[in-house]
Amino acid sequence: MDNLHILITNDDGIYAEGIKYLSQELAVNKSKYLLSVVAPDRERSAIGHAITMHKPLRVEPVTFMDNPELTGWSVNGTPSDCVKLAVEAILDKKPDLIISGINRGSNLGTDVLYSGTVSAAVEGLIMGIPSIAVSLTGKGDREDYIYSARFIGKLISVLIKSTIKPSTLINVNVPVDTGSVNGVRVTSLGSRRYCNTFEKRIDPRGMYYYWMAGELVDDDPEEDDSDTKAIRDKYISVTPIHFQLTNREVMSELNQLVDSIL
Repeated sequence: MDNLHILITNDDGIYAEGIKYLSQELAVNKSKYLLSVVAPDRERSAIGHAITMHKPLRVEPVTFMDNPELTGWSVNGTPSDCVKLAVEAILDKKPDLIISGINRGSNLGTDVLYSGTVSAAVEGLIMGIPSIAVSLTGKGDREDYIYSARFIGKLISVLIKSTIKPSTLINVNVPVDTGSVNGVRVTSLGSRRYCNTFEKRIDPRGMYYYWMAGELVDDDPEEDDSDTKAIRDKYISVTPIHFQLTNREVMSELNQLVDSIL
């Protein structure tokens, strides 16, 4: 059997610590994994599932000083661009698995809708490739990233033996200060609410502009199985996600309503 081909990407940029430590950890298992890295040339956080349509995408080969055998390319586009380009244009072999991360900062609850990290993994699902998004819930240090990378290595080992369909994204959040982690929980997506404060400023030409800073107001302590509660309790959160957004519970009623229109 050929080595499992893993595509690594992110939204923090190709030289981010998360890619560095994740690729180093997985590269230890050269007999098991073939690694490729395709990631943005700079930070593209909170960009969601944006794709580039009105300007050219440029790809540059990258050499990693800490792992010169690793094949990498930087892209002047979004995380979703990186996955699409990797699969359809750059890589000679379609990846068997996509890992997006390790992100610097959490991707919990409704934040996954804004996340470039999670969106890159969703793009993998759209292309029929099993995908994992992984985030460290704070800035973290070297040991936190290494801990997170080792957890992902173990998670891959069990997932490849499972019957979980490739239409399911596995969203992982690891509490910062990994020395005090209590365990692992399989969780649901919680809910996060922000107070988006817009500061009004004036530029040197006298024109107004606004600077947004979101402050977390509240999340969902009442949901026992939520990812947000797991992180508060110092557990690694593992959440299965899919992008089937159809609300089938209301289809019958809605069908009757639209029939009455004509």
